[in-house]
Amino acid sequence: MTSRRVAVAALLGALGLLAAGCTPGSDNTAAPPPTDRAVQTDIAALGPVTLTVWDQEVRGGQNEQMERLNAAFQQQYPNITIKRDSRSFDDLATTLRLALSGNDAPDVVQANNGRADMGAFVAAGELLPLGPWARAYGWDQRYPDSVSQYVSYSPDGKVFGEGEMYGLPQVGEVVGIYYNPAELQRLGVAVPTTWEQFEAALAAVKAAGTTPIALGNVEGWPALHVFGTVQDQLVPADQITDLAFGRKGASWTTPENTQAAQRVAEWARAGYFTEGVNGIDDNQAWQAFARGEAAFLIGGSWYAADLEAAMGQNVRFMPPPPPAGLPVSATGGTGLPFAITSASDAPDAAAAYLDFITSSDAMQVLTETGNLPVVDTAAQTPPAGLSRDVFAAFAAVADGGRLLPYLDYATPTMGDTMGAALQDLLSGAQPPEAALSKVEADYAAFVEKNG
Repeated sequence: MTSRRVAVAALLGALGLLAAGCTPGSDNTAAPPPTDRAVQTDIAALGPVTLTVWDQEVRGGQNEQMERLNAAFQQQYPNITIKRDSRSFDDLATTLRLALSGNDAPDVVQANNGRADMGAFVAAGELLPLGPWARAYGWDQRYPDSVSQYVSYSPDGKVFGEGEMYGLPQVGEVVGIYYNPAELQRLGVAVPTTWEQFEAALAAVKAAGTTPIALGNVEGWPALHVFGTVQDQLVPADQITDLAFGRKGASWTTPENTQAAQRVAEWARAGYFTEGVNGIDDNQAWQAFARGEAAFLIGGSWYAADLEAAMGQNVRFMPPPPPAGLPVSATGGTGLPFAITSASDAPDAAAAYLDFITSSDAMQVLTETGNLPVVDTAAQTPPAGLSRDVFAAFAAVADGGRLLPYLDYATPTMGDTMGAALQDLLSGAQPPEAALSKVEADYAAFVEKNG
């Protein structure tokens, strides 16, 4: 989940119940849409259709890929007209909820994966389960389980990570480690290939008088990615998955999670993070890294374009190096998936559109426009350097490693709760056990209510 997604998800989580109260079906008592239906894949036979599509692909390469794919789709299916409404991520997040409950809902929308958005829409019966089209088009084979879990819910929206697919993503995201090779060479520190070497590199960089990790955490969410990266190396993957999907039976206060929190606290006490970490923001942190003021930056693939523009060839990216003998593990997921609304009167045309913009040919277009395809990643040939590093990292984690969910997925309010707990942990205001107790309380209350 990108920076903006965490922040907006937290806001929507806080407002979710209020907004849902105005939404037909939002009391979760409405019958969910059927999970089986006859589908039509002969799109020419549908006659003239206008598809209204809401997306948030507004940035350079994002918009370019949508323009190219929409033009190609309409050329292949001249009876279909795309009426595109492209909004910023923040604008989409704040308008989609009301749009889905209105009388003129779009046919296709991009909906954030988490419980505050897609989960609430599924619970309200506002999105169609994609099973019938998944079987017709082979989407269940297109996406590995490590990716499809991010768009899967039970029909009542209570279970996240299992059940029916409710959206198809185009792009992938992975949290890893950016490093400055020139700075490491100057300090005489080798690029680490194991977690143990990475921690030794942090100590060596600090001993040499340089900040090891650039981190600005005034927003609260950046530290989630640091904690998640540490947690991914110390806590069994199934425990992290259960916690992040808000499932019963897990706990934040296990010895393994406590060890992860202790490690982050140790790094803070050792001065491994930017001084005044809770008083500077994320933009200041990555820009400081770009200026060579730190050796490493832990963060997602969404920084790549800005860092490459600022640093050229002097920035590289790798997935978190795993502890010796263990597979590579990283937090990550997908860009906002495209979903079909229950209000659509042309769901078969909408499904054909989803199939087209997530096909192998579409993945090539994504690569050509500077985006990270969520499938067929290893088959692409990105430019050498940082882009190729990011592609390789995602492929390694998604296909052969463990792609673990964003931690704020756990509950509608987890982004705020965990952000505050980690600020206290970094400042030393709370010991690891107390910080995790706050997170556990949020998780336990949600699990109890969700059933």
